[in-house]
Amino acid sequence: MDSGFVGHAHALRLALTDPRFDACAVTGALAVQPGARAALDKAAESAPEGAGPYADRLAAAVETAGTTVQRPELGTLVAAVPATTAERDAAAVAVAAVDDEAVRLRTAVKSRDGFFTTFFISPYSRYIARWCARRGLTPNQVTTASLITALIAAGCAATGERWGYVAAGVLLLVSFVLDCTDGQLARYSLQYSTMGAWLDATFDRAKEYSFYAGLALGAARNGDDVWALALGSMILMTCRHVVDFAFNEANHDATANTSPTAALSDKLDSVGWTVWVRRMIILPIGERWAMIAVLTAVTTPRTVFYALLIGCAFGALYTTAGRVLRSLTRKATRTDRAAQALADLADSGVLAWMRSSAPAKRRPDKAAVGLALAGSVLMVGGAVTRDFSDPWLIGTAVAYAFFAGAAVSRPLKGPLDWLIPPLFRFAEYVTILALAAKSDVPGALPAAFGLVAAVAYHHYDTVYRIRGGSGAPPRWLVRAIGGHEGRVLLTVVLATVLARDAFPVALTAMAVFVALVVLVESIRFWVSSGAPAVHDEGEPA
Repeated sequence: MDSGFVGHAHALRLALTDPRFDACAVTGALAVQPGARAALDKAAESAPEGAGPYADRLAAAVETAGTTVQRPELGTLVAAVPATTAERDAAAVAVAAVDDEAVRLRTAVKSRDGFFTTFFISPYSRYIARWCARRGLTPNQVTTASLITALIAAGCAATGERWGYVAAGVLLLVSFVLDCTDGQLARYSLQYSTMGAWLDATFDRAKEYSFYAGLALGAARNGDDVWALALGSMILMTCRHVVDFAFNEANHDATANTSPTAALSDKLDSVGWTVWVRRMIILPIGERWAMIAVLTAVTTPRTVFYALLIGCAFGALYTTAGRVLRSLTRKATRTDRAAQALADLADSGVLAWMRSSAPAKRRPDKAAVGLALAGSVLMVGGAVTRDFSDPWLIGTAVAYAFFAGAAVSRPLKGPLDWLIPPLFRFAEYVTILALAAKSDVPGALPAAFGLVAAVAYHHYDTVYRIRGGSGAPPRWLVRAIGGHEGRVLLTVVLATVLARDAFPVALTAMAVFVALVVLVESIRFWVSSGAPAVHDEGEPA
């Protein structure tokens, strides 16, 4: 750091204390992590000469040595090394004119968030984040508190009593406030960590799906079986998220975007009120949790699930339709990295690994999504229309496996290939739901709920590994849990050969096995030194 530095303390925090980057700099200050130490040594040996602060010249030399130097956007914050008295006086005036604590609080909040979060949570949760920072609390501790609060809320809902539902609604909102606070605390105090990334990425789903289970248990105490609705809600939410993830991974590094649909969307975003309407109608997490909390307190679990299914289905159709239009009208080249990400998200089993060049040549590039759609419709249609133990379902599952393998037998670079992962998720999850419902035995639907939850965790874990740039889970893991088509085939075989009363036990055993294998590997990865720190950014200062 240059001894003549004049600027805000928060500008220095951004440059010197952010652990996510190997090298980071602002005018007059440079910091490196161990990963960039070799580049710093090399730069220091060359003794860069020239005008300007030594820290700036050293940062340029580090970058020349091959290490990217992160330069945070300072906005109204000041970071300067004045050369004259007049420049120093001007810099001091600029520093005095900006309250860096106010900037720090403002940038702790994400720049793009839902209406409910922006106007009903963030105005005060940022101050809770500051309170936590001043008392030495970490984001991970706040995240854990949010999870515990949500689990208590689920327990209250499971009582089936009105007081329990009211308490559950209140506690769910408290859990959401803490959920917003942990990210704001991480941005406020720059406490990013690999463990925090894993907790933040997985606990939201654990909280929401646990609450679904609590509602189903509470309804059962009053003689109302809503496990199918709870499982349907979880399936809808997971498939909707996979649509989001797959579309973003497929297009975030595309080389062009000339879609008229995208241009219209950008034009609508220029009209202020349309931005909030479009964010609200897709029922993001803030609006969704607020709706669940209020309806839980004043209505019944069945009403909560009906509202959830209707609202989320509309949001899913709206966003998916827009993305399909963008993809069909967009002229872009999909990269190899994007194609690999889609293949990883597909979670395919043995047939995909055994693909050879011969079948790949027979499958046109644009046929992939058609094959995936045909296989998924065939599988879901069979599971819904045929009897529970119909042996023909085994043939249907085998056909689904071949369709799925053919769909991913070539790089997924077609305009709609991002639909393949959600199609596979839909086919697998709905098949499990349909067979559990058709078995018509106690415990089948709760067991199916547990199995889908375990598999969904694996799929979310895959997403966040890819988003962090560390690639998909190891192949042995996918092989061990069968891939999506292997699990479908096994579920169908169990439904065919086992007695109805044994089917819930089989689903439970599958759920326990998948959960144990996936969780052990996931925990091992996310606490390792190679795990990425995946966090949403706040707006520039």
